[in-house]
Parts: sequence; C-alpha cells; structure tokens
Amino acid sequence: MTYSAPRRGPGGRPTAQSYSTIGLETQVLSASPEELISLLLDGARVAVIKAKLHLDNDQIAERGQAISKAIDIVDTGLKGSLDHEKGGEIAAQLAQSYDLILYHLMQANLHADKERLDIAESMLSTLLDTWREATKK
Repeated sequence: MTYSAPRRGPGGRPTAQSYSTIGLETQVLSASPEELISLLLDGARVAVIKAKLHLDNDQIAERGQAISKAIDIVDTGLKGSLDHEKGGEIAAQLAQSYDLILYHLMQANLHADKERLDIAESMLSTLLDTWREATKK
C-alpha cells in the first residue's frame, strides 16, 4: 500500500476526506479477516446508497461511478475472497447471493432503476448483519 500526503483544503489544512481515508486505511491494516469482510460489505452498501442519491439528483456519471464501485467490491473483494474448498455449500450460497446482487446492480445502472438498488442494498445489509452475528466473539 502506498501513502501520499493528505489533500489540503483552504488555508493549507488537510481536508475531512483526507482524515476519512487515513481512518479507513488504519481500519483495514489492523482488521482481522472477519472484520475485512464486514468492511467490504459495508463499503458496497454505502456505494449503493450513494448511487441512489445520485439517481435522485439526476447525476448520471456519479451514479455510474458509485454502482461500479459497489460492483467491484462485491465481485473482486467479496466474491474473490470465497474459499470454495473450505467453505463448501456456504461459499456456494454466498457466491449465488453475490451474483444476484451484481445482477441487480447492473440492471439498476442500465435502467436507472432505484428499486434494483433498494434490493441490492437490502441484500448487502442482511448479509452484513448476518456476518456480524456469525463472527461475534
């Protein structure tokens, strides 16, 4: 991971976004594998929420970027982290859930469909709640 100097705002002070990015990097670097999955699920959910806001505001490019981010997190981060050998049936079921989320996200982007975004967000929220419950220590 590479580090860069914080972005500077007016008066030369670091921006709130810079502190947020540093906070997320710190979370990721210190997270357990279980916590990383929670971060990925939450990150995808937040990207979907942002996509809905952009859809409401007719911000087509921004909506597409937010949906693309959610797709990347689900496909590369979550689906890519599945261990089908160790996970067996659970990994297969999660892969199917991720594929369904990806389908809804792609359809939402293609048709500017808020209902599909709602479905994807709901599925991600349910998975996140279930994951947190299952990994409680």
